Amino acid sequence: MVQESSKRVRLDKYLWAIRLYKTRSQASDAIDEGKVKLNGESLKASHMVKPGEIYSVNTREKKWIIEVVEVLDKRMKASEVAPYFKDCTPPEELERIKLKSVFYSYGGKRFNKSGRPTKKDRRDLDDWVG
Repeated sequence: MVQESSKRVRLDKYLWAIRLYKTRSQASDAIDEGKVKLNGESLKASHMVKPGEIYSVNTREKKWIIEVVEVLDKRMKASEVAPYFKDCTPPEELERIKLKSVFYSYGGKRFNKSGRPTKKDRRDLDDWVG
């Protein structure tokens, strides 16, 4: 990691680079909608990111609270972006996400074969009946 104190990066580009959003336009839209805040105040996508700033970012999956450790301007592998920000998300939010993932983790499959029969079940029954 090369630290450059003079490196200037827009907020939308930084959020895209650390992989909180899939595209820069998604990051920019989230910023414009007020889903990214610094000290409780909404920002513009053109805000220049500085180390030490703490952002609250609401994504679909999670309400992040991140601290900028180092500025990053290009996208890297997910395993390599960890040194560029610190996740300060409170444990309550992590617990909420865990409960939500358990609730929705069945994936729509019928494990105990209860409920309405599937199309395959109907076909099998039709084959059996004749």
